[in-house]
Amino acid sequence: KSEGNIKLKYDKQRDLIYSKNLYTSSVKSISYLYSSQKILSYTGNSSSLNIYDNKELNMEDALGNRPCMAIKISLELKAFEEKEISFILGATENENDICLEYKQIEKCKKEFQETKKYWENILERVKVKTPIDSMNIMLNGWTMYQTISSRLYARSGFQQSGGAYGFRDQLQDSISTKFLNSQMIKKQILKHAMHQFIQGDTEHWWHDETQRGIRTRFSDDRLWLVYVTIEYINFTGDYDILDIEIPYIEGKQLEEGKDEEYDLHVVSSLKENLYMHCIRAIDISLKFGENNLPLIGSGDWNDGFSTVGNKGKGE
Repeated sequence: KSEGNIKLKYDKQRDLIYSKNLYTSSVKSISYLYSSQKILSYTGNSSSLNIYDNKELNMEDALGNRPCMAIKISLELKAFEEKEISFILGATENENDICLEYKQIEKCKKEFQETKKYWENILERVKVKTPIDSMNIMLNGWTMYQTISSRLYARSGFQQSGGAYGFRDQLQDSISTKFLNSQMIKKQILKHAMHQFIQGDTEHWWHDETQRGIRTRFSDDRLWLVYVTIEYINFTGDYDILDIEIPYIEGKQLEEGKDEEYDLHVVSSLKENLYMHCIRAIDISLKFGENNLPLIGSGDWNDGFSTVGNKGKGE
């Protein structure tokens, strides 16, 4: 839906291009691109790009076109000469707040070292040594870096690449961080509890930027809040988390025969402590079928069961 609705501008004074999505007002950020080298030409139309063509870019807006942000610079090297350049892709809510410091190569190098220190401080808290080098590489930093950066920060993965929070997804991902920083689990628990309906069910996923999410009949989402809370308390001994008061969200309940609905859900005036949030999650899950077995609902972690219980009968 964004295609054809991206407005791109070139700022000659600051020598950068930036773009804004005109389709929606819920996403307020703008994207920008610049280099330590002077921009010779640019385009916002990906259809006009030809990597084998050495011509100047056509200076087109992205509006009405297949959008992109592309710039052309020129760099001349003598034999055996080395040069360092930077390309900066960023986002901010206000075009006046665009950070230009990274036109300076030294600033980029300094920031790179600071970023490495940040990750080393987190990832080197646990060291694993096995006879298999490849296993050591995976366990000593790489898998946890992927979990934190891709799953918790970017919220991007094979089945989740749109930046949304998954009620189940990020709760289960956060469990693995307990040996590095248990506050990550606590933060995730409290955040997800805020996306639970008064009835005890939850948004299956939501975007913070739009405050919109999807209400479903997925029954396992509800109990992940309980499971991860128990896991956190068993590991840290922090029972005080149960006393923290958190609001619910409100929204239209699903009609009979409807599996899901994407909508804007508002914050409820009702607040209860995390303990009661967990109780509501358990209570709504204690529904039994004609054989006195728990109703499956839909989803249920193993998607092979996804449509067994979506009519309210599967056990």
